[in-house]
Amino acid sequence: MTISDRIIESDVLVIGGGIAGCMAAIKAKEAGAKVVLADKGFVSRTGQSPYVDSHLVYNAEWGDDLDEWLQSIAEIGEYVNHPVWTKMGLVESYERFQEFTEWGVDWTKNEDGSYYRRHSNLGKTKTIFMGPVQIPTLLRDKVKEHKIRILDRTMIGELLKQDGRLVGAVGFSWKTYKLTVFKAKAVIMATGASGLKPPSWPIHNLTGDGDAMAYRVGAEILGKEYVDPHPTSAMEPANFNFNFKFGGKTRDELGPPKGIIINAEGDQIKRRGTLFPDMEFEVHAGRAPLMFHPDRADLEPREMVGGGAAGMAVHKAEGIWPADTDCSTSVPGLYAAGDSLGTMATGAAYAAMGLSSAHCSVTGARAGTAAAHYAKQTADQPIDPHLLEKTKQQILAPTERVGGFTPKWVIQNLQNIMMPYYVMFIKKGDRLEAALTMVEFVRDHLVPKMFVKDNHELRLAHEARNMVLISEMRLRSSLFRTESRGCHFREDYPYRDDENWLAWTLIKEEDGRMTPFKEPIPQEYWPDFKIPYEQRYTYRFPGEEEHLPRLDKIDAELRAVVAKA
Repeated sequence: MTISDRIIESDVLVIGGGIAGCMAAIKAKEAGAKVVLADKGFVSRTGQSPYVDSHLVYNAEWGDDLDEWLQSIAEIGEYVNHPVWTKMGLVESYERFQEFTEWGVDWTKNEDGSYYRRHSNLGKTKTIFMGPVQIPTLLRDKVKEHKIRILDRTMIGELLKQDGRLVGAVGFSWKTYKLTVFKAKAVIMATGASGLKPPSWPIHNLTGDGDAMAYRVGAEILGKEYVDPHPTSAMEPANFNFNFKFGGKTRDELGPPKGIIINAEGDQIKRRGTLFPDMEFEVHAGRAPLMFHPDRADLEPREMVGGGAAGMAVHKAEGIWPADTDCSTSVPGLYAAGDSLGTMATGAAYAAMGLSSAHCSVTGARAGTAAAHYAKQTADQPIDPHLLEKTKQQILAPTERVGGFTPKWVIQNLQNIMMPYYVMFIKKGDRLEAALTMVEFVRDHLVPKMFVKDNHELRLAHEARNMVLISEMRLRSSLFRTESRGCHFREDYPYRDDENWLAWTLIKEEDGRMTPFKEPIPQEYWPDFKIPYEQRYTYRFPGEEEHLPRLDKIDAELRAVVAKA
């Protein structure tokens, strides 16, 4: 067998078949490109897309105030959202909504025929909900209508970078060790978020593959310090919404169940956000177990635990860093969309229900169009046989070993290191350093010695390798950001530090080492320092008030900086 046993050529290769990937493939085809869509699962039924039931839609004709929505997201996201991407996602959401409606998506309506929309718990935005016919149901059919080639259950192992730009990728099917070379002028990464295969929130196949592959060819990755704190039921961890089902919900049942959480001492937990590590603060204080009491008679109280989406970051707070608003990256020929694109559209905490799905559709459309135009202007380039052979050896290495460590065992070890709340959510420098030491050991000693018996295990081996890399990113980003902000909490730095950390954390490879660095937020996007700290920020962290005198002094200094500028 040679690596050239199977070659598939296209102008644009899309990796990942959720909302963002399908939209990217469709728009690239409409722009005149020959497109191939590959997914390690089943296109339209992988990742988080099948579980989407809400969509954030902004429309001035419905009375929505754009400035109000932007300010609301900035406040909840604690001023580290990227306003350009936030605004873009809102402004273009209605066009995508109209397109989905034309395709046949069913939206929940009021008795008078108007669309049912619900305010976010904390903010000013309004979310629309899907009925029985939902976006993921139609995506695969729309891709087929556009005569786009689909490859299901095909794991992409590595990107091919040659002479400074991408020329394709190499992957394999779950059915055979036979490798496939994808020769393409542009690649769109739409592989979704990162996770550690938690037994709950449905992200068991989102293992950071896109971020890992992009990092290995030189792309910058958005720091992963802002962790996703989705809670779930202790007894039924996979039943994340208790009674989740497609369609058939009343308006009161749409979205996550409402109610209150009571700690072991009988006190109600003060919720500091729709998705915020309040429960972890209670657990750390020794006040677990925690009981959720729904405000609906048909739902029983449940013991709740955090970490439902363990390993995932706040939507849009991780991913490949964009070089431009066309969803291109610093690697020529590489584009990204959806949760694979680190836009910081929402900031340090998830600021608006439905924002993620809307942003996936908007960035998917942008990436598809831009990648098609890039491909038209790019000359065809033969792939170096030596590059192919090297890539083949990297991908098939676990099949050549007769002993070592199984991928499942390596993943379990990684979960044991990363998943404890006192590493993932309640962070402290010494614990992060200890976890990093163990992750480095897994990276250097266990991952190279993995062996597999079949293609299912080969996929797991590549997922394990990617998850280890993403875990290192998460730990290094968390150590680098020496403050607390949004869903990133450091016990040793339990306050926001606007003087030093109005910045985005990025990671890149330098001289073979993973290196975090800052991308300063332009002053025009800074908060108004004339507003006192205690009014600018919601109290979210334990003991936060103790630091107000020092923070107010820093505010005065920052006001002088802004005035001088």
